[in-house]
Parts: sequence; C-alpha cells; structure tokens
Amino acid sequence: MIEVSNIRKEFRTPVVKQGRFSGLRTLFTREYRLKEAVRGISFQVEEGEFVGYIGPNGAGKSTTIKMLTGILHPTSGHVSIGGLSPHKARREVVRNLGVVFGQRSQLWWDLPVIDSFDILARMYGVREPEKEKRMRQFAELLDLESFWATPVRKLSLGQRMRADLAAAMLHDPDVLFLDEPTIGLDVNAKRNIRQFLKRLNTEFGKTILLTTHDMDDIEQLCRRVMVINDGQLSYDGTVRSLRDTIGLPTVITVTYRGDFHIPEGYRISKEAYEPELPIRLNIIAVEDHTVTIEVNRKEIHTLDILNLLAQWGELADVDMQDPDFEDVIHKVY
Repeated sequence: MIEVSNIRKEFRTPVVKQGRFSGLRTLFTREYRLKEAVRGISFQVEEGEFVGYIGPNGAGKSTTIKMLTGILHPTSGHVSIGGLSPHKARREVVRNLGVVFGQRSQLWWDLPVIDSFDILARMYGVREPEKEKRMRQFAELLDLESFWATPVRKLSLGQRMRADLAAAMLHDPDVLFLDEPTIGLDVNAKRNIRQFLKRLNTEFGKTILLTTHDMDDIEQLCRRVMVINDGQLSYDGTVRSLRDTIGLPTVITVTYRGDFHIPEGYRISKEAYEPELPIRLNIIAVEDHTVTIEVNRKEIHTLDILNLLAQWGELADVDMQDPDFEDVIHKVY
C-alpha cells in the first residue's frame, strides 16, 4: 500500500551576513546553508497495517508525512501510495488519502461543522447519499451531532479533533496519515479518539500511519513501530521486540509468608552482577517480608527467576512491572 525507497529531503536556507552593509552584501552574494531533514529512509506498509512512526522533535517525522502526501517533494528517492507517486499523480493519490495534522484543522474556522463537511464533500466529489450515510456513521461513532451547528472556532480541542477525523474520512480513503492527533487532549478525549481509530483499522480495514509523542497511543493502537532519529530510521519492528532489543530491566517485587534467606553473594546493589552467581539479578530493596529486584528477562527465563526466589522462602505474592514504553523510547533516542 505504501512504499518508500531511500527518500532524502534537504532544505536550503539563506545565510544572513553580519556587519555593515550586510543587507547589500547578502543581496549580491547570496549564500545558503543546507539542512538534511530526512536521510535515506526506506520502508513498506502493507494494506491494513497500523504503524506508529515516532521520534524526538526535529527527527523528520512531519517532513516524512508531508512527502508521503505530496505536500513536499523529496530531494531524492521514491514514494508510492497504492502504486502511484503522490508528487506526479497528486489528484489521484489524495482521493485515497485522509490526513489529520493535530495542530492544524482542515475545517473552515467561522463556519458550522456541518457546512465544512458539505464543502469537503463537493471538493472530493462525494455523492449526497454517500455523504449522508457516512455522516450518520461518524455522528454515531464520534458523537458529532451535539455540535453539528457550532462554528469550528467555538469547539473544544477534543470536539475539533473528532470533527477533523470525520472530515478526513468523509471521502472513504483507504490510507490515513495522522500527525499528533491526540496532542493536548484530556484523558476522555484521547480514549474516544483511540477507540475510533482502532475501529477504523480493525473493522473497516484502513491502513494507518501514526506519528505521536504519546507512548500510550503506540502501545494501545500499533502492532508495528518505526523509530526515526536525526532523519534516519533506527528501528522498525514490533513493540515487544523493541522492548526486548533495549533490554531494560523488569522490576519484580516478591512478598514472603514468613522469614526468608538471601544467599551469600546477592546484595542490595545497583552495581554489576557477581560473576559466579547462577542468575544475574540486582536486589534494589528489602523491607520486612518484601524483596524488590531488577532482572533482564532477555537473559533469563521468568520461571528460572521464580524458582530461585522460591528457594529463599515461601512465596506469598509476586508482582512484575515491565519498564514503561516511554523509558524504552528514550533509550532508543
């Protein structure tokens, strides 16, 4: 569905000269500075995939999305959406694309929401029966009827985002590009947006590429994640594989029924493991009948860890906490 082959994007900005007559010298001897925002990125997204595209600010996420939609032309490389180039056949491609930029709206600011939908339907050539059917679907899925007649400028951020998502899907595209769709939203608004996106993907088979800084969006929605840093892809795979690749420790808290004995060699420490110990773990806290440890489950099987802990005393309770996905991403950056 989406094919990206070795795309690069350079931006050329003029260098402002300093000193006397700087404006005049700049006029006659113009110099430019090159900024490479995207550097040789390649990937494929199959039909029906829900892919997260994440990275720090300035990594090249939005620039990539703009090249995929045809807003920007790559300096070099090739982009194909459904077999067509968004730069050479933009009209044909955008008929099959829905795009949402979280900080910009495609709705008309002073018009009621329903009027914006009428204009968009005309622009995309959506026939009246199809428009009415989809608007009824969106009204049900996104609870839009309560503000159909409200001017866009008077909507809350959550209402505007729901309206923007519905507007992006009005012409029933197969591919949806989302750039920070939950930015600034409260917990309830985020949950509503996520539920809608999940249904678009699972029930309607839409192919979705999502850029976000909200790691909960990634964990709850995406089966695959791509990480971009400094204009290059540094990871492309599943969320679980990313956790395993980074190898951040799992925190295990064990409560014993009575007394317990920690074998010699294990100690409360954040330092390196003792080389002669059978299982490599760090004890980070001991309090009453509770022991808290850190262990890398990539190095040792969970059952082996539990068997060892059971040798220290009679187990009453065990709690395992994997690292937050945000911690995993920060380590990639």
